[in-house]
Amino acid sequence: MNASCTNATSSLSLPRPSPLVASAAVLPGMLFVLVWSSGYVFGKIALDHAAPFTLLTLRFGGAALVFGLLAVLTRPAWPGWRPILHSAVVGLLSLALQFGGVYVGVQRGAEVGVAALLVGSMPLVTAALAPWIGERVSAREWLALAIGLVGVTLVLADRLGFGGGDAVAYSLLALGLIGISVGTLYQKRFATGIDMRLGLTIQHVVAALVLVPGALVENFRTDATAAFAGSLGWLIAVNSVGGFALLFTLLRRGEANRVAQLFFLIPPVTAVFGFALLGEHFSALKLAGFALAAAGVYLGTRPQRKASGRVAA
Repeated sequence: MNASCTNATSSLSLPRPSPLVASAAVLPGMLFVLVWSSGYVFGKIALDHAAPFTLLTLRFGGAALVFGLLAVLTRPAWPGWRPILHSAVVGLLSLALQFGGVYVGVQRGAEVGVAALLVGSMPLVTAALAPWIGERVSAREWLALAIGLVGVTLVLADRLGFGGGDAVAYSLLALGLIGISVGTLYQKRFATGIDMRLGLTIQHVVAALVLVPGALVENFRTDATAAFAGSLGWLIAVNSVGGFALLFTLLRRGEANRVAQLFFLIPPVTAVFGFALLGEHFSALKLAGFALAAAGVYLGTRPQRKASGRVAA
């Protein structure tokens, strides 16, 4: 092939994105993982000072007030009743069913490690259901999902065990997994067109209302300690307001299956937070699991390289 043909071939190659553009695309996902992972640490602290339904009602009610205030101040266009109903379904699934199932399941004796593994396996369930919203999962992505799940299992290996809870406890964990998996797909399919401030207000109002009866049964049991106030404030401001705003943005921009794969990183990052903030054990096995989970997420979420144009010699 002569030089002119070589130059022509090079000119037809698709340009690679600049490092700045690539960083801008990756940053929301990284922030989401950090924010979501911190919720497990502060949720654990808060549950030492409040009953689960009470904690969740206060958390979602507080976040609803924040998003509602933002909506009142900015006055987004009214979306109509159908988008509102779709957002209500997301609130029921992704918030009330997910967190209610996990928190009460753990309270009934289910192991925290089992709960984390089930929620960490959400990308697999989401991938299996992805054709429902017209998304195709490639062989490379299935391989990435398998690698990610192995990584999560290694991170949680020393915390896995069964028998601490009854059948209801583990059934509640399964309901939590179904809630976040179906809720993520449902939101991508039906509920990302609404203004984010309105959509998240509706989601949190519905979740709080659904959980209020449970909080009433608990007599809204909390203590008035600084630890509870601080952890609840973090859960509202950082996890509910920040975390769900990031999730809403990610689902609006990308495929639900690829967004779901970020959940593989949450147990490893949570383990790091637990080590740094709570003094929990962090071993070489956890580090290896972290590396595998990260490799799985990278393999599953990086865009496919399109073939470059070719000029015959």
